[in-house]
Amino acid sequence: MSPKLQSILQALYFFGILTLLLCPSGLCDCGSPPNIAHGSHHDASSFFSFTTVVLYECDEGYVLVGDPKITCRNSQWSSPAPKCKALCLKPEIENGNLSVDKNLYIELENVTIQCDTGYGIVNNQSITCSENRTWYPEVPTCKWEVHNGCEEVVDGRKLLQCLPNPEDVKMALEVYKLSLEIKRLKQE
Repeated sequence: MSPKLQSILQALYFFGILTLLLCPSGLCDCGSPPNIAHGSHHDASSFFSFTTVVLYECDEGYVLVGDPKITCRNSQWSSPAPKCKALCLKPEIENGNLSVDKNLYIELENVTIQCDTGYGIVNNQSITCSENRTWYPEVPTCKWEVHNGCEEVVDGRKLLQCLPNPEDVKMALEVYKLSLEIKRLKQE
Protein backbone atom coordinates (compact mmCIF):
# COMPACT_ATOMS: atom_id res chain seq x y z
CA MET A 1 0.00 0.00 0.00
CA SER A 2 1.35 3.41 -0.87
CA PRO A 3 2.36 5.74 1.98
CA LYS A 4 -0.09 8.41 0.76
CA LEU A 5 -3.03 5.99 0.74
CA GLN A 6 -1.96 4.60 4.11
CA SER A 7 -1.92 8.11 5.66
CA ILE A 8 -5.41 8.83 4.22
CA LEU A 9 -6.76 5.55 5.64
CA GLN A 10 -5.19 6.33 9.03
CA ALA A 11 -6.79 9.77 8.98
CA LEU A 12 -10.19 8.29 8.12
CA TYR A 13 -9.75 5.60 10.79
CA PHE A 14 -8.79 8.26 13.37
CA PHE A 15 -11.77 10.42 12.28
CA GLY A 16 -14.09 7.40 12.70
CA ILE A 17 -12.76 6.61 16.20
CA LEU A 18 -12.99 10.28 17.13
CA THR A 19 -16.58 10.34 15.92
CA LEU A 20 -17.43 7.24 17.97
CA LEU A 21 -15.76 8.69 21.06
CA LEU A 22 -17.44 12.07 20.80
CA CYS A 23 -20.77 10.77 19.66
CA PRO A 24 -21.29 7.02 20.03
CA SER A 25 -24.14 5.61 17.98
CA GLY A 26 -27.47 5.93 19.78
CA LEU A 27 -26.19 8.64 22.15
CA CYS A 28 -26.19 11.57 19.75
CA ASP A 29 -29.30 10.81 17.77
CA CYS A 30 -32.17 13.13 18.64
CA GLY A 31 -34.38 11.83 15.86
CA SER A 32 -36.12 14.15 13.47
CA PRO A 33 -36.41 17.77 14.58
CA PRO A 34 -39.92 18.72 15.73
CA ASN A 35 -42.23 20.15 13.06
CA ILE A 36 -44.05 23.41 13.82
CA ALA A 37 -47.42 24.70 12.61
CA HIS A 38 -47.21 27.56 10.09
CA GLY A 39 -43.44 27.18 9.72
CA SER A 40 -40.57 25.02 8.54
CA HIS A 41 -37.02 24.06 9.50
CA HIS A 42 -33.75 23.25 7.78
CA ASP A 43 -30.46 21.69 8.82
CA ALA A 44 -27.84 24.36 9.54
CA SER A 45 -25.10 22.01 10.82
CA SER A 46 -21.55 22.59 9.69
CA PHE A 47 -19.88 19.81 7.68
CA PHE A 48 -17.37 18.72 10.35
CA SER A 49 -19.68 19.32 13.31
CA PHE A 50 -20.62 16.48 15.65
CA THR A 51 -23.91 18.17 16.52
CA THR A 52 -27.05 18.73 14.51
CA VAL A 53 -28.22 22.34 14.29
CA VAL A 54 -31.72 23.14 13.01
CA LEU A 55 -33.03 26.62 12.09
CA TYR A 56 -36.75 27.42 12.06
CA GLU A 57 -38.65 30.05 10.10
CA CYS A 58 -42.31 30.98 9.86
CA ASP A 59 -44.67 31.28 6.92
CA GLU A 60 -45.68 34.74 5.76
CA GLY A 61 -48.13 36.36 8.19
CA TYR A 62 -46.65 34.60 11.22
CA VAL A 63 -43.89 35.56 13.66
CA LEU A 64 -41.39 33.26 15.37
CA VAL A 65 -41.68 33.08 19.16
CA GLY A 66 -38.77 31.34 20.88
CA ASP A 67 -35.20 30.50 19.87
CA PRO A 68 -35.02 30.00 16.08
CA LYS A 69 -32.10 27.55 16.49
CA ILE A 70 -32.09 24.23 18.34
CA THR A 71 -29.13 21.84 18.66
CA CYS A 72 -28.94 18.09 19.23
CA ARG A 73 -26.67 17.36 22.22
CA ASN A 74 -26.48 14.11 24.19
CA SER A 75 -29.53 12.74 22.34
CA GLN A 76 -31.66 15.73 23.36
CA TRP A 77 -32.68 18.93 21.62
CA SER A 78 -31.21 21.97 23.38
CA SER A 79 -34.64 23.56 23.76
CA PRO A 80 -38.22 23.04 22.61
CA ALA A 81 -38.96 24.05 19.03
CA PRO A 82 -40.15 27.65 18.66
CA LYS A 83 -43.73 28.47 17.68
CA CYS A 84 -45.11 30.48 14.80
CA LYS A 85 -47.79 32.84 16.05
CA ALA A 86 -50.34 34.51 13.79
CA LEU A 87 -50.17 38.24 13.09
CA CYS A 88 -53.36 40.30 12.89
CA LEU A 89 -53.56 43.67 11.19
CA LYS A 90 -54.67 46.68 13.22
CA PRO A 91 -58.48 46.80 13.32
CA GLU A 92 -59.96 49.97 11.88
CA ILE A 93 -62.35 51.63 14.32
CA GLU A 94 -64.15 54.72 13.07
CA ASN A 95 -65.05 57.09 15.93
CA GLY A 96 -63.11 55.04 18.46
CA ASN A 97 -59.66 54.12 19.83
CA LEU A 98 -57.76 50.94 20.69
CA SER A 99 -56.33 50.18 24.14
CA VAL A 100 -53.05 49.19 22.45
CA ASP A 101 -52.38 51.08 19.22
CA LYS A 102 -49.92 49.41 16.82
CA ASN A 103 -49.92 48.06 13.26
CA LEU A 104 -49.57 44.31 14.02
CA TYR A 105 -50.81 42.17 16.89
CA ILE A 106 -49.66 38.65 17.84
CA GLU A 107 -51.99 35.66 18.24
CA LEU A 108 -53.94 35.66 21.53
CA GLU A 109 -53.27 39.38 22.07
CA ASN A 110 -56.37 41.21 23.36
CA VAL A 111 -57.44 44.72 22.41
CA THR A 112 -60.19 46.81 23.99
CA ILE A 113 -62.14 49.37 21.94
CA GLN A 114 -63.16 52.68 23.48
CA CYS A 115 -65.67 54.76 21.50
CA ASP A 116 -65.43 58.54 21.23
CA THR A 117 -67.78 60.70 23.31
CA GLY A 118 -71.33 60.44 22.02
CA TYR A 119 -70.74 57.04 20.41
CA GLY A 120 -71.66 53.62 21.77
CA ILE A 121 -70.06 50.25 21.10
CA VAL A 122 -71.90 47.76 18.89
CA ASN A 123 -70.81 44.15 19.66
CA ASN A 124 -68.04 43.12 22.08
CA GLN A 125 -65.70 45.75 23.45
CA SER A 126 -62.76 43.31 23.71
CA ILE A 127 -61.40 41.32 20.74
CA THR A 128 -58.55 38.79 20.37
CA CYS A 129 -56.15 38.04 17.52
CA SER A 130 -56.90 34.42 16.53
CA GLU A 131 -54.75 31.65 15.03
CA ASN A 132 -56.31 32.17 11.59
CA ARG A 133 -55.10 35.82 11.58
CA THR A 134 -58.55 37.37 12.15
CA TRP A 135 -60.13 39.11 15.12
CA TYR A 136 -62.52 37.20 17.35
CA PRO A 137 -65.25 37.99 17.99
CA GLU A 138 -65.77 40.31 15.03
CA VAL A 139 -64.43 43.86 15.22
CA PRO A 140 -67.07 46.12 16.83
CA THR A 141 -68.22 49.48 15.55
CA CYS A 142 -68.85 52.78 17.29
CA LYS A 143 -72.33 54.13 16.51
CA TRP A 144 -73.65 57.60 17.24
CA GLU A 145 -76.08 57.48 20.16
CA VAL A 146 -79.12 59.75 20.05
CA HIS A 147 -79.49 61.14 23.57
CA ASN A 148 -82.85 61.75 25.26
CA GLY A 149 -84.27 65.08 24.15
CA CYS A 150 -82.25 65.09 20.92
CA GLU A 151 -84.74 63.27 18.73
CA GLU A 152 -86.26 66.56 17.59
CA VAL A 153 -84.09 69.59 18.17
CA VAL A 154 -86.12 72.77 18.13
CA ASP A 155 -83.77 75.00 20.09
CA GLY A 156 -80.45 75.88 18.40
CA ARG A 157 -78.58 75.68 21.72
CA LYS A 158 -79.24 71.91 21.95
CA LEU A 159 -77.43 71.26 18.68
CA LEU A 160 -74.01 71.30 20.35
CA GLN A 161 -75.11 68.51 22.67
CA CYS A 162 -76.97 66.43 20.11
CA LEU A 163 -74.81 66.29 16.99
CA PRO A 164 -71.65 64.19 16.62
CA ASN A 165 -69.24 66.72 15.10
CA PRO A 166 -68.76 70.48 14.51
CA GLU A 167 -69.49 70.26 10.76
CA ASP A 168 -72.93 68.78 11.49
CA VAL A 169 -73.58 71.48 14.09
CA LYS A 170 -72.64 74.20 11.60
CA MET A 171 -74.91 72.73 8.92
CA ALA A 172 -77.79 72.33 11.39
CA LEU A 173 -77.40 75.93 12.56
CA GLU A 174 -77.54 77.14 8.94
CA VAL A 175 -80.70 75.11 8.35
CA TYR A 176 -82.17 76.39 11.61
CA LYS A 177 -81.33 79.97 10.61
CA LEU A 178 -83.01 79.43 7.22
CA SER A 179 -86.10 77.97 8.90
CA LEU A 180 -86.36 81.09 11.11
CA GLU A 181 -85.97 83.32 8.06
CA ILE A 182 -88.71 81.41 6.19
CA LYS A 183 -90.97 81.61 9.24
CA ARG A 184 -90.40 85.40 9.46
CA LEU A 185 -91.13 85.85 5.74
CA LYS A 186 -94.39 83.90 6.01
CA GLN A 187 -95.55 86.20 8.82
CA GLU A 188 -95.05 89.35 6.73
